[in-house]
Amino acid sequence: MNQPLAYVNPQAKVANNVVIEPFVNIEKNVVIEENTWIGSNVTIMEGARIGKNCRIFPGAVISAIPQDLKFAGEETLVKIGDNTTIREFVTINRGTKASYETIVGKNCLLMAYVHIAHDCIIGDNVILANAATLAGHIKINDWAIIGGLAAIHQFVNIGSHSMVSGGGMARKDVPPFTKGAREPLSYVGVNSIGLRRRGFTNRQINAIQDIYRIIYLKGYNVSQAVSIIEADVPITPERDEILSFISNSTRGIMKGYTGLQKSNNE
Repeated sequence: MNQPLAYVNPQAKVANNVVIEPFVNIEKNVVIEENTWIGSNVTIMEGARIGKNCRIFPGAVISAIPQDLKFAGEETLVKIGDNTTIREFVTINRGTKASYETIVGKNCLLMAYVHIAHDCIIGDNVILANAATLAGHIKINDWAIIGGLAAIHQFVNIGSHSMVSGGGMARKDVPPFTKGAREPLSYVGVNSIGLRRRGFTNRQINAIQDIYRIIYLKGYNVSQAVSIIEADVPITPERDEILSFISNSTRGIMKGYTGLQKSNNE
């Protein structure tokens, strides 16, 4: 760790085998655990808690104060889970008094220029592609994938195993196991390829597709669809996760796609 061209505040707690490259700046009230690598020109500010085996690439800024005018200097944190990779020029802001922490889970990949604002909660095994931008108070559940240049509205909840397309604008909650695309962001199917890669059986995937047919393709409103699913669809963990997600949604879930296809003459 003895890198003469880096600055490590004496009050920072950095494990002995952390590798720190030249021109890194690490402020006080920072904890960095074993086997983490920190590339050159990374800035790690007060309140960062970084786990084991992380890789932080050049230019990233971790735990800067929130870009929130209500922030009054309260002591807050950014927590980064083990085995997470943070690529070039990623910015992760610490929390506000709303929750006092911004959290990124384990085994995540944050590609270049990703921004994660204050009070976000990112689950495990999440991928945020290049320049994905998260406003404050967003929750992204385990195994979700956010495409490049996508933007997520504050307080939106992104369900587990879901995908948001590159360039997508998520203004509503994206239910688990789904794919969201087009403008406005709309349901375009179940993330069946991702589910198969993660060990879901064809039977499980078919059951998930049946549920979303009721929600999006049968002409019911959400309340009607939920009542039908509760009455007619056998109980499974996936069914219960979908119903729980919908019942806890404060912004409402994304709609089905209703845009008309243009003819070849238009």
